[in-house]
Amino acid sequence: MAKWLESLESAVGGGPSGPKRVKTLRILLIVGGIGAALMLINSFLPYKDVESSAQDPISPPAAEEAWNQSPASSSPFQQIEHALETKLEDILGKIVGVGTVDVLVTIDSTEEIVLGRNSQESQSNTDENDKNGGTRHISSITRDGQVVLYEVSGDQKPIVTKTINPKIRGILIVAQGAENATVRRLIISAVEKGVSVGVNRIEVVPSKR
Repeated sequence: MAKWLESLESAVGGGPSGPKRVKTLRILLIVGGIGAALMLINSFLPYKDVESSAQDPISPPAAEEAWNQSPASSSPFQQIEHALETKLEDILGKIVGVGTVDVLVTIDSTEEIVLGRNSQESQSNTDENDKNGGTRHISSITRDGQVVLYEVSGDQKPIVTKTINPKIRGILIVAQGAENATVRRLIISAVEKGVSVGVNRIEVVPSKR
């Protein structure tokens, strides 16, 4: 046995519980030696990068792409709002006295399509006598209808009788030149008549220079 180990055991082996302490010391030295050996072996092993799996969290470029998605990949509401905003910005920017224009549109509904139907209505009348000798007359009306179809190149398509535009909740316009009362009135009038929305749903504010 090495002299340093004998010295260490004699230092901790005194007293009644000395043998127990010596045994514990030997176990600790063995465990420590094994750990040191494993660390030494690991330092000589080659290191290999692990490729990220397909289930890894979204990388920054992918997250940025999802945030800045185009109107074509957004919801129907956002597509309609974006189309209206672009059209209004283009038109309002051509008004005399109006500079840069930014438009925000919010809608309550998308476009509604009303299909043609073959209406069918039936009515039935019933007379009932109650216990007191009275007569009760009951009329019931049933309405039903099937969608009218027409054939185009072998395909059956429904007949559209009406198209209802989306209901606009509100329009916010920030425009250079809107601090002028005349220009502001022109903007409001153009929007009111252009998209058929009430004046109370239009807000025009001047932009900072």
